Amino acid sequence: MIKPLLTAICLLAGTAAMAQLSHGGQPRNWEVKSTPEHLRFERIGAIDRERLALEDAITDQHKDVPYRFGVEFETNFDINNSGVITSDESSETTTWSIGLECPGALSMSIRFDEFVVPKGGQVFIWSADRREFLGAFNHKNMKPSGVLACGLVHGDKIVVEYNCPTHLFNQTELTIGEVVHTYRPFATSPYVQDAVEAMRGPFGSSGACNVGVNCPQAADWQVEKRSVAIIVEGGSGICTGALVNNTANDGTPYFLTANHCTSGANTANWVFYFNHEATSCAGNNGPTTDLISGADLLANRAGSDFALLLLNDTPPASYNVQYAGWDATDSESAVSSAVCIHHPGGNVKKFSQEDDAPYHSTGNGALVWWIDNWEVAITEPGSSGSPLFNQDHRIIGQLFGGASACNGSVGNGQYDFYGRFGVSWNTGTTASTRLIDWLDPLQSGTLVLDGYPEGFTLPGLDAQAGGISNIAANNCGDQISPVFTLVNHGTSALESCNINYQLNNGTLSTIEWNGSLSTNQTAAINLPQMTAANGANTLVVTITNVNGNANDDVSTNNSSSIAFNAISGIATTITVSITLDDYPEETSWDIQNASGVVIAQGSGYTGGIVTSEVCVAPGCYEFTIYDEYGDGLCCDWGAGSYAVTSANGEIVAEGATFTDLETTSVCTNTVSVNEVTGNQVVVYPNPANDFIQLQAAYSIVGVHMYDATGRLVLSEFNLGSKANVNIEKLGAGMYDLQVVTTNGNFHQKVIVNQ
Repeated sequence: MIKPLLTAICLLAGTAAMAQLSHGGQPRNWEVKSTPEHLRFERIGAIDRERLALEDAITDQHKDVPYRFGVEFETNFDINNSGVITSDESSETTTWSIGLECPGALSMSIRFDEFVVPKGGQVFIWSADRREFLGAFNHKNMKPSGVLACGLVHGDKIVVEYNCPTHLFNQTELTIGEVVHTYRPFATSPYVQDAVEAMRGPFGSSGACNVGVNCPQAADWQVEKRSVAIIVEGGSGICTGALVNNTANDGTPYFLTANHCTSGANTANWVFYFNHEATSCAGNNGPTTDLISGADLLANRAGSDFALLLLNDTPPASYNVQYAGWDATDSESAVSSAVCIHHPGGNVKKFSQEDDAPYHSTGNGALVWWIDNWEVAITEPGSSGSPLFNQDHRIIGQLFGGASACNGSVGNGQYDFYGRFGVSWNTGTTASTRLIDWLDPLQSGTLVLDGYPEGFTLPGLDAQAGGISNIAANNCGDQISPVFTLVNHGTSALESCNINYQLNNGTLSTIEWNGSLSTNQTAAINLPQMTAANGANTLVVTITNVNGNANDDVSTNNSSSIAFNAISGIATTITVSITLDDYPEETSWDIQNASGVVIAQGSGYTGGIVTSEVCVAPGCYEFTIYDEYGDGLCCDWGAGSYAVTSANGEIVAEGATFTDLETTSVCTNTVSVNEVTGNQVVVYPNPANDFIQLQAAYSIVGVHMYDATGRLVLSEFNLGSKANVNIEKLGAGMYDLQVVTTNGNFHQKVIVNQ
């Protein structure tokens, strides 16, 4: 059965390593370059090349149809019904291996419909000639869907090898549900009758009239090219698209492509390859190492054929990507020429140029920019969704369709059309049908934005609020001494401004700052000591009167705020200490108060011993430690452990062996507090029915009630000096009431009649 393959692609290791999803290692006995005699090869059904050629001859002429280079076959090979299982007693390892054969295939790939691998298990996929392999793939590659599709291995015979500690082998579920037979374009191209090896790329080939993105014609577009990526889906290099900037200039991985590319697709299973380009002008093969798997579809609309995605991961710094700028004015008169950067036929990145002005028109029912004829190169299937840049290097649209193609080594002189960015901007009625909600998160009204991080033009005068520091998320005590960072984000020297600060809804105060900051220089400004409220607080700092001007050139970055908790009166510190195991990234923790609010947390660890101090008010809290894989901290993969210690050194929670999580109640009520006398706190009525009233000589930090077994059954916080406490949900009986004030603790027995 031939059908689309919509799954996340694994990466190559070995001769051309791709480390994004693979996790190191190599197949067993890799240094022995011969196939084990016990292997059996399952032959996959033959393909009808003549029928495929007839289909491709038609679909290859349409830019809105993916460029197909492989055929997918449904299979059902698993560790119980296929392959060979062997055991090595010396290493206590069990291996399942199966050979797969697609006669005449240029390369092959597979999709696991079930991929459940215990920690310690490793899957490799290698060519029968033992020249290259993919993997290892392990428990970190498991998806909620259970599906994992893998990249191409060259040749018409491959081997799937799974190695696992013998005692864990029965926890494995591996089913190969699909095999891809790649039949082109490694030696042929629909655009060049006499195509040679030099014209191929790993995902497709393009016509001889195309111009590489590293040719002299594209010399001025080396920044913008870094925003563009090819979208690969199973046996097709389906479309192109580009990262786009937003008004926060924060590197959020928004990705623009064409709406028709998403038809019938699941974007969560797309793979985006950046920097897939030849190093020279003439080359047609490029790296496939810089990729991101999966994305969410945020907004799309057929009326301008756009789709905006949010990539599952932010491209790392090593990818050196660019977030392209854009122009949403949709002004026809402001555009004098245009450029397209794209992946025609699934090939490496190419460049096209229109020296004349594109103009408004309609195409396939959408509002589009119309290109009469490219002066440099053309576009092809696979180019769909690629960005159209105006002469100012800003995106104004994405490719929808057209008739341009190669006629030998020159273009055929035909047209193309692009969905208009300015129409996509705010023509839709909801966030899911327009761009403005996503690309202008500051609601700045900006319609023209340059790229990020390069190509972004600094304003002339721009004082930026860089942030507020020196305040803990849980501040012990009510005194704070904030430090505000002032940044010069403009080209003009920053010499003076007013720093306005306000704690909660209190008095707005001002500091006059004078100095000299050049572009991108910062100054740390110590704000006066302030008294915070007990509990939640917000401090806001705003910049005004920049260099004597009422406003600077950018008003959207003149304010910073920080939210924090302050604990006035009695407070104590608990310490969380974790000895991490061999998989530290799986461990996280949090502390919740009696209301279920998380007051502290930790994650993203890389190893060793980590320690965190948390300031809390007297009371009881829930400490929870989590393990993403569900095997705790000990002991198969390292002797990890955790401990929570009170201020007086008492261990109040500890452990090592658990599954997904472990929760412990941590109480600090009796740590370093003074008892207050009865005349400082009045409790009535007693006995009580629905409520009790409290009146204290000092502010009440918290109220806690414990039943006869010592279990905490009620907590309330920050009640002032007078309060009503609702007890109607408590059963009849005697309770221990603890009132924590800013002067100490008060205890009294309370009888509840229900």
